[in-house]
Amino acid sequence: MKPRVAVTLGDPRGIGPEIAAAVLADPPPGAVFVVIGPAELTSGIPGEKAEVGTTERLTDAPLNAGYTAEEAGRVAGACVEKAAELALAGDVAAIVTAPVDKRALNLAGYRYPGLTEMLAQLAGGVENAMMLASDKLKVVLATTHLPLREAVTSLSTDRLVRVGEITRRSLVEQWCIPEPRLALCAVNPHAGEDGLFGSEDEDIVAPAARALAATGPLPADTVFVRAMRGEFDAVIAPYHDVGMTAIKVASFGEAVNVTLGLPFVRTSPDHGTAMDIAGKGVANSSSMRRAVALAIELVGRRAP
Repeated sequence: MKPRVAVTLGDPRGIGPEIAAAVLADPPPGAVFVVIGPAELTSGIPGEKAEVGTTERLTDAPLNAGYTAEEAGRVAGACVEKAAELALAGDVAAIVTAPVDKRALNLAGYRYPGLTEMLAQLAGGVENAMMLASDKLKVVLATTHLPLREAVTSLSTDRLVRVGEITRRSLVEQWCIPEPRLALCAVNPHAGEDGLFGSEDEDIVAPAARALAATGPLPADTVFVRAMRGEFDAVIAPYHDVGMTAIKVASFGEAVNVTLGLPFVRTSPDHGTAMDIAGKGVANSSSMRRAVALAIELVGRRAP
């Protein structure tokens, strides 16, 4: 029996509806798809429908327009809630989320830094981690959507160890890597240079590396290159931009966001809503296609 995969359309003002439509018009094989979004957006997309998030929209507006930011956030949030509900009930095995606007979600009352945190809360407050994965590189973020100052001060050995354990378990269970090789990216230039450029690597990252039997801390300017050359299966990055920059330089348009630790598979493309090009017919659906394909692959690898 083919697994069922839910696809949410994301912020209706962005490119989510059109890249979802492009992928599902000729989808990767091996799944039945459930499209989640407002009726005016789901009607032309192949697949089963779960229509949620209808708003008082301007009737004469183009499909990607006619929503205020708050209305768009309400639509996007309701879609994710519905997808999580279906996944937790066992009605779908995976969800693929099209891009959302975090400000719009917050205006609509969804007070989360991002969908990773929202889905973890909907799943019961489970431990989680954000991975960006491609054929060239896998990066896991120890901290996600925080200002840089807060990201550094919130980093702890315990947090790194917990993220490392989630990562190792996922690599074993979902990527079928029996003995994953993890590297921990340093916080400071040259991994602190024995304390000359900061003590975080010596005090926080090094103990976590020892506890995980991982390699590190390794400087950010070399660790990702070494991983791409096959030395490591995944790199744990201490804060958002150092990890995201590496994966996007390596594999923009091909990388997939995977939430580790959830009781169901969740993937999403590696880009945002791109509202400036929405509705113009120029959006690239390659990352969304890869997100759908990877969701199907990961479902096939999960233990019953």
